[in-house]
Formats: sequence, structure tokens, C-alpha cells
Amino acid sequence: MTVTVLEVPTTPFAGQKPGTSGLRKKVGVFRQPHYLENFVQAVFDSLDGFQGQTLVVGGDGRFHNREAVQTILKMAAANGFGRVLVGRDGLLSTPAASCVIRAHKAFGGIILSASHNPGGPEGDFGIKYNIGAGGPAPEKITDAIFAATASLSRYRTLEAAPEVDLGQIGETDLGGMRVVVIDPVADYAALMETLFDMEAIRRLFRDGFTMCFDAMHAVTGPYAHAILEGRLGAPAGTVINGTPLEDFGGGHPDPNLTYAKDLADLMMGDRAPDFGAASDGDGDRNMILGRGVFVNPSDSLAVLAANAELIPGYRGRMTGVARSMPTSRAVDRVAAKRGWECHETPTGWKFFGTLLDAGRATLCGEESFGTGSDHVREKDGLWAVLAWLNIIAARGQTVRQILADHWGNYGRTFYSRHDHEGLDAAKAEALMADLRAAPLLGQTLGGRKVALHDDFAYTDPIDGSTSQGQGIRIEFEDGARIVVRLSGTGTEGATLRLYLERFEPDPAAHDQDAQVALADLIATIRDLTRLKDRFGSEDPTVIT
Repeated sequence: MTVTVLEVPTTPFAGQKPGTSGLRKKVGVFRQPHYLENFVQAVFDSLDGFQGQTLVVGGDGRFHNREAVQTILKMAAANGFGRVLVGRDGLLSTPAASCVIRAHKAFGGIILSASHNPGGPEGDFGIKYNIGAGGPAPEKITDAIFAATASLSRYRTLEAAPEVDLGQIGETDLGGMRVVVIDPVADYAALMETLFDMEAIRRLFRDGFTMCFDAMHAVTGPYAHAILEGRLGAPAGTVINGTPLEDFGGGHPDPNLTYAKDLADLMMGDRAPDFGAASDGDGDRNMILGRGVFVNPSDSLAVLAANAELIPGYRGRMTGVARSMPTSRAVDRVAAKRGWECHETPTGWKFFGTLLDAGRATLCGEESFGTGSDHVREKDGLWAVLAWLNIIAARGQTVRQILADHWGNYGRTFYSRHDHEGLDAAKAEALMADLRAAPLLGQTLGGRKVALHDDFAYTDPIDGSTSQGQGIRIEFEDGARIVVRLSGTGTEGATLRLYLERFEPDPAAHDQDAQVALADLIATIRDLTRLKDRFGSEDPTVIT
């Protein structure tokens, strides 16, 4: 069969602007004729020098993933890529995609995912481009992509090209381009072997250590089965909900106390295993629990940094840490004590990329259940789980004991995030504008004097790029802090996020519930934002 390149006339779609991590819309939007094709062509039109190069393609397996992969393969061939590496069945977790890009020195990659957002025909879909270093495209590239979407008049694809069999590992020709279907787990699992003391973790399981990993019917399931139950010898059944489903089994693949409630209830019950963890839709987030204890993601980052020397892949080479601005400052105290650099960036993993590439940070984290390191250029849910297992094996302590020791050494930063989802977008924007303009500096709110009030701006110390309007910070003279921002990962309405933290040095007060310890700050931000008056309710959708 003769396969020819076809130029298809098209017109621009409004609103194809990549957000915090790519373009995310409802599935129905992506299934419009030409919609996906327009965005993919805009990506290719924004890049130079990829002729004959390798592209990596894969996604989290949500509804529309397989069809989108076939579309991208044909377009990649028509635009001149020489080879595409694609995960079997179109699957690649986001951290594994970064790993494959780096391991095979690919030009870049296209990842299909809406991360922790719901799936299915009525759910969400997403697409993003990752650069050759393995990380999300920086803003100069995403800005160029958005500009290209506004002026597009045609896209290139293959006419009369057969679909590629994604179910079989192997190589095939597509319009003169090599398509290589790879084991989605292999490169990633091999990388994990180089980082962790796998034998120590194996001994942990041989000695009777128990664990429950909830893959939430998402992409991490095959990775967890292969590594936890396969290579590390955890008993069969350690991984639950381990088969990826297009609708994530009807659940919301966001690993937090609300959407992973069954796991949380198990870990807080009488029959709790020693350790519990969950990952999200595309495998880049994690939730960590011990028997009877939840580890706040900000604390998890701080604990991993404080114990990095116990992990072979990080021993003797920690240079610095980085966190997103809304993430608590618990890791800052670790960095200060160890003499490391500590960077505060906007939300979005792409802002860590230059720091990691320059060797200015080794571990990074976001309060939204994302932690990772310089092993790839994405946050990595299963990596975080393995890091915790390595630390537990090395210390011979429970999760609760490790947390207590950490707080005893560094103090406890009480921290919580309150999400208000599905809000009227115009009213949410008006709230942010009012907060931005309010003369709060020097005022007393809830008995605390405001020492800093700004809309966070960031200048990258490596490439000098700047980012404005990254969230309202209200810091008080006693060190307590409130942050308010709108999320960039939703597809429907607006999500308002309120972040609250205060430092407690007294070990006698460390066992308080975070919501109790932060009750006065919660009251302060509710009074300031007047949520009930603006939106009809002040109750959060999700509390972390």
C-alpha cells in the first residue's frame, strides 16, 4: 500500500494554551475533528532540527489514549521524524516517559495524560510536549506552541496509513518512519535498580513487612506489579487496583485522603499493614501513609531530603533542594541545617528542570503529592514509594517513628491545603484581584501582623526567564503563612486553593491534628476571602 503525506486544511481553535502541565480539556473537546491534530502540528511547527530524530510517545491509558497515539504516529511520520518509541498498548507513565527520552537520547516526547483528573468518555484528556532533557517544555516553547495554534492553516498526516499494532513489542515501518513498540516498564525498572538498595528492601519483605499499594486502576499498576511484587518480592496482592482502565474504574485517580479513601481507611484501621501508598492517573504523584499516620507531602519531601544519604543513588551527591512556592518550608529547614541550596519556584515541574540540569538541586517537591529527583525530569510517584521503603529498611523504624524523629530534629511545620473545586471562574478571578489589591502589609489579621503581601514572581537563576502572578502570599511576623492561588490543572470551572502553615518547635505540641493546629489561620483566610458570601459555601471540596 502506498502511503503519502497529506496536508489537511484547518482553522485555529481558541483556547489551546498549555497550562501548568500541557493542554487539558474534556474528552469531547479533544474528539472534535482536527482539534488534536491542530495542537500536535503546532507542537511540531514550534520545534527545529527534529528531522530524522527520535520521538517518544505514550500516555496513562485513559479513554481516547489509543486513538490519539495512532493520530500522533501518523503525524510524526508525515512531519519527518525518523523513529518513534511508543509504550506497549500506548502506555507510558509520565516519569517513565521522561526516563525513556533520556535513556534513548530522544529529541523529545509527547505524553498523553490529564494526570490526576477523572477519565472516561465524559472525563478529561490532556497532551504535553517534553524536551530532550526529559522534562516538560519550558514556557518559551509552550508560548510558541500557543502562538502557532492561533495561526495554523494546515496539518500534515499520512493518507491511507494502517494503524500500528500497539499490543506487540517490536518494530514496524510507518510511511518511512520506524515505530518501535517497547516494554513500558523495562527502562524505568532498570533505572530504579541503580538508585535504591533493592536487596535491603527485599529483606524487609522477606522479614514480614506488609504493604498496600493502590494503583487506582491507573498507569502505575504494571510498574508496581513488576517492581514491588516482581523484583522486590512483596506478596501477591500487595498492589491493588493494578490494572489500568480507561475510566480508572469510575474513580478519581488523585492519591489523597478524599479520593483514595479506602486505602486511608485501611491504614487508619485495626488491620493496617506497615506501609501504605498510592499513585495517580499518570504515575507522577504519590501518597504515603504509615500504620495510623498520614504523611503530608511537604513533610515527605523534607524526610526524603534529610535521609537521602541512606539511599545509595544519592549518597554524597546532594547539592540542593527545590520546592514549589505553596509547598511548606519544612524542607528549607533541612537544607539550612545541611548547608544546601534551597530554591522556591512557581508551581509546575517545568520550573525545576533548569535547576536539575545545572546541578543546583538534587531533590524537588510540590505539595500536590509530587516528589522526585534528578534521575528524571518529572515528579515520580513510584520513585517516592521506593525511597520511603529504602529509608524504612535502613533505619529499622516505622513511618510514625521516622516522622517523630524528624520533627524532633527540625521542628514540625503544620500544613494543610483546602481545595474549593468547580467555582464560578469569573468570581474566582475577582477574588484573586481583590486579594492582590488589598492593602494588607502591616495590618493585623487574626491577631497576627502581616510582614509580607505579594503576588509571587520568579526569575529563573539559570536562564533568567521570569514568571509573574504565581499566587498570593501572606506571611506574618511570627512566620505563619497563607497562600492563595487558582489551579492550572482543572478543565471545568475554577479551583481555588488555600494553603496554610505555621512552624511549631515544641515537641510536646507535635502530635496535634493539623486542622486543629491551623484553626486560627483557617478562620483568618475565610474572613479575608468571604468565601460563603462569594460562592455560597466556605467548606472545602478536598482537605489535604
